[in-house]
Amino acid sequence: MFNMTALLKRLVIGRAMRSEELHETLLPKRLALPIFASDPLSSVAYATQEILLVLTLGGLTYLHFTPWIAAAVVALMTVVVLSYRQVVYAYPSGGGSYEVASTNLGPSAGLVVAASLLVDYVMTVAVSVASGVDNVISALPELAPHRVLMAVGFVAVLTAINLRGVRESGRAFAAPTYLFIGSVLIMVVTGLIRYAFGDAPVAESAAYGIAPQPSDAHLAGLALVMLVLRAFSSGCTALTGVEAISNGVPAFRKPKSRNAAATMAAMGTIAVVMFVGVTTLALISKVHLTDDACRLTGLEADCGSYTQRTVIAQVAAAVFGGEHSIGFFVVQAATALVLILAANTAFNGFPMLASILSRDRYLPHQLHNRGDRLAFSNGILALAVVAGVLLWGYKANVTSLIHLYILGVFTSFTLSQLGMVRHWNQELRTERDPVLRRRHHSARAINALGGCVTGLVLVIVLATKFTEGAWLAVLAATVLYVMMRGIHRHYDTTSEELAVSDPAAELTSPSRVLAIVLVARLHKPTMRALAYARAAHPDHLEALNVSVDRDEAADLREQWDAYGIDVPLKVVDSPYREVTRPVVEYVRAIRRESPRDIVAVFIPEYVVGHWWENLLHNQSALWLKSRLLFTPGVMVTSVPWQLTSSARANRPVGRAPGSVRRGEPRGPASGERRSGTKGR
Repeated sequence: MFNMTALLKRLVIGRAMRSEELHETLLPKRLALPIFASDPLSSVAYATQEILLVLTLGGLTYLHFTPWIAAAVVALMTVVVLSYRQVVYAYPSGGGSYEVASTNLGPSAGLVVAASLLVDYVMTVAVSVASGVDNVISALPELAPHRVLMAVGFVAVLTAINLRGVRESGRAFAAPTYLFIGSVLIMVVTGLIRYAFGDAPVAESAAYGIAPQPSDAHLAGLALVMLVLRAFSSGCTALTGVEAISNGVPAFRKPKSRNAAATMAAMGTIAVVMFVGVTTLALISKVHLTDDACRLTGLEADCGSYTQRTVIAQVAAAVFGGEHSIGFFVVQAATALVLILAANTAFNGFPMLASILSRDRYLPHQLHNRGDRLAFSNGILALAVVAGVLLWGYKANVTSLIHLYILGVFTSFTLSQLGMVRHWNQELRTERDPVLRRRHHSARAINALGGCVTGLVLVIVLATKFTEGAWLAVLAATVLYVMMRGIHRHYDTTSEELAVSDPAAELTSPSRVLAIVLVARLHKPTMRALAYARAAHPDHLEALNVSVDRDEAADLREQWDAYGIDVPLKVVDSPYREVTRPVVEYVRAIRRESPRDIVAVFIPEYVVGHWWENLLHNQSALWLKSRLLFTPGVMVTSVPWQLTSSARANRPVGRAPGSVRRGEPRGPASGERRSGTKGR
């Protein structure tokens, strides 16, 4: 079982890498772009769609606000990209918004940023994968009933690829990302050329109109403002993932800051061009989109399970000549792939940020450990599990998930930019070089503008999305914040408690060491435990048996005397057939009589080779050890006895039972002991 698991792990993840090979995982710009920027690049596939969905709620006449909303999103993205380029240069060690806020605004602000980003990374995986599945279904509608299973399956595939390491995932994701960029740009150029020559593409939903509804009314005043602001906040999904590059600067090749800044500039330029192109073509081809597709058709009684295609699917079909054209399938395949792979931005950002938080003792230490392929495996697995549960709970529905989205990212945007303003203020207090001072003033102005704009957007997003589901994201971030504070407090308390203040006092030997060997029956594991306990030379050694059956206890006593074992055997009656409580009470009684003595308890333990063998042996020792560990002054030692099945299971795959490799010592091999069944 162990060898099969190890073999499967190697097939999925690959060979283990030495720590010294970490430099080999550093990324050139051509691989860093698809790894860290796939989320903001892919968001053009649904950002336009979200704007149109909201505006259509008021009626098709309100679609004329789309260009202005798109222009506002583009301006915001430009400001954010310029602002984060300053972060990359100022904080090249990674950590991004969290480090900026923690350093300049204090630990509490840093934790707010961290909690918001962790929630947003989870949402990035859920929304990206769900949107990718939507595009698959747009091309193959018969797959619609399998939406959730497909989404969870894609998360599992992404997890396996990322466990192979950052560089491996970059190679796997580079081709789909560049295919998406190329196919969208070709679609935009082709559509604009057709429009320029008087052959404007027409979307399949261009003729749809909203069927008259009693509740429909002309929007004006505050209602109109709220509609436009809500559409703008939905369109701001185009900015998700922009900060990921600032978190991953250490993963770049040298010069790290310069390469990261160049990658961020390329990401911003490409994302803006594609977003503007898709939005322009959606307006030219007159895409009409709504949550209630039947309402658009005006055929509520006959539409049945009608599902409307995504915006990018309708534009591709209009530009390339229909849903059966090669161009349509290329765009849909590339879009579906890149949307699913866009989750990779979170698969790199979440583990990296979790590792930094773990280093600062705000998350469990296990999240700071690197796996076999030098990736932060525990963070990757944690992200996959939470995102999978979210997709399952929300049935992989983009419209439902989108309301929980982008709140966290704008929280981090705002606080990090305010932190950068304070950073430049501190630099200007000490800097005397006039050239550098001018640069610092320019950088401060950029970050101040970014902080004001993103703060305003944060208020808009919170106001327009809070009641529609964003409150769940706020609640999740709040719970995470409180949990991280509690973890940090626990680690601080533990460190203080474990700190050595008087080495001489800590090294004082106990008055005596009293050893107890637990005996269920007289067999080889018991004899080994007795021999090991004797070799430790305790001041007093005795064997302890808990009697649940008087006849068995008498037989054990008779056998003990017949073998001439010179270790006293103590038998404790257990009228209620318990084993753990009598042992614990006996040990505690010894401790009460001699509080300065140490009690060492030796427990014989079976080690088996197959998982099903664990079910065939008594597990009372496991519970017994867990109880004894809470008793001060008690040391618990397991004395393993390897059964034949464990020796077979531990044999390397493909080796004969008696074979020995050249240079390998003969005899029992040392290695990590398998967790097995414990005898009483």
